[in-house]
Amino acid sequence: QVQLVESGGGLVQAGGSLRLSCVASGRTFGSAMGWFRQAPGKERDLVAASGWSGGSTKYADSVMGRFTFSRDDARNTVYLQMNSLKPEDTAVYYCAMRAGPGSGTYYLTESGYEYWGQGTQVTVSS
Repeated sequence: QVQLVESGGGLVQAGGSLRLSCVASGRTFGSAMGWFRQAPGKERDLVAASGWSGGSTKYADSVMGRFTFSRDDARNTVYLQMNSLKPEDTAVYYCAMRAGPGSGTYYLTESGYEYWGQGTQVTVSS
């Protein structure tokens, strides 16, 4: 059983930045990793997805150019750097993992992932 622990959320003004971290108890090397978010009253949606280190990353259109996914497999940690934040980015952000060894494929839907963190709240004020 893998545990994922997110941190780095908080309250920030529009235009500001936050960096989320997710530490896994299992190896992220070779694992597909993703960040999702869920706003109040809405479904949980993909923010960014990565198949493996060095591969391509898929971003939601709404965050393209503002958010950057990165991973440090030596530390079993993934990050989400969020810049130019907007009020509509307000949500609970979740880290997700599909344990490897994988093929490098990234997964765009919740069903592609086995493990989830508890979430971290991000609130962007206008």
